[in-house]
Amino acid sequence: MIERRQTKQIKVGNVAIGGSAPIAVQSMTNTDTRDIEATVSQIQRLESAGCEIIRVAVLDEEAAQAIRQIRERITIPLIADIHFDHRLAIAGMENGAQGIRINPGNIGGASKLAKVADAAKTHQVSIRVGVNSGSVEKDILSRYGHPTPEALVESALRNVSLLENLHFYELKISIKSSDTLTTIDAYRLLSKQCDYPLHLGVTEAGGLIAGTVKSSVALGMLLYEGIGDTFRISLTRDPVEEIRVCYELLRSLRIRERGPELISCPTCGRCRINLFSLAERVENHIQQIETPLKVAVMGCVVNGPGEAKEADIGLAGGHGVGIIFKKGKLFKKVPENELYDVFISELDAMTQQHVMHSDTK
Repeated sequence: MIERRQTKQIKVGNVAIGGSAPIAVQSMTNTDTRDIEATVSQIQRLESAGCEIIRVAVLDEEAAQAIRQIRERITIPLIADIHFDHRLAIAGMENGAQGIRINPGNIGGASKLAKVADAAKTHQVSIRVGVNSGSVEKDILSRYGHPTPEALVESALRNVSLLENLHFYELKISIKSSDTLTTIDAYRLLSKQCDYPLHLGVTEAGGLIAGTVKSSVALGMLLYEGIGDTFRISLTRDPVEEIRVCYELLRSLRIRERGPELISCPTCGRCRINLFSLAERVENHIQQIETPLKVAVMGCVVNGPGEAKEADIGLAGGHGVGIIFKKGKLFKKVPENELYDVFISELDAMTQQHVMHSDTK
């Protein structure tokens, strides 16, 4: 059983971060924040996928003003991502941002940081101190030579102290690197030196395959060690894919479950149905289902029947046919050309029964 590191608790809108709160799943829009329709549309898709906190880039005053209209049309808390200009941080909060992400060292000096902290207190907004390997201060880099784990931690704690000196403590910290091992070591080191909640991530992780692997290795190890209170899987993809990977990572560690778990075989020469297409269609269908079912899509008679029987609902392929199992019992033998439709119909019926049963409890 994973034993969570104990941290102080803060809030981003109505979502608690740290303490005994569940590990929260975050993402960031890749739309132009000034394009309100596109940004709202993407956030709504992310909400449906299970995103719990969303971050948007605030590049100018127009983007800061757009936050107000965006907030009116979404249900999850919104964080404004700010760099260099303290006025944008303040404008973002004035327009409804429930959290801001800044690097205090590049916000323009002590007096400007004080104005940001005052605005955060006034609007009851939490702040994420975000340090990346590319944003470490020059004097720290000169001592360490490059962005080592120790350099990242020193930079983060230096910037945290700037806010603590202003009597602001509603903080969480991130120290991201594109290097997996640097990320792991940095968060391990930081977790021993403060009790603020930590936001985990590997920055510039890459596309779907590389990004998923790098992030899952780094974040999986940290979460297994009880480190991390909120996280994002950064992918050069539609951000909805980030949410899918987040929940699969949490499920694999038995931390949280959302939606069905899909079990499918890689196929071999014994497979006699088009399992690749079938499994992909099933996987796409279950993304909008929140019920935590176990779904098996298997290709042949070797492991197929056993895995299908162990699932809540499963199928095992034969020669141009499939056998559907429900709760361990044989349900129906179906021709391949009807298999997807029959299987999905039974899956949806099972989901609805689960929802109705839950509502009557």
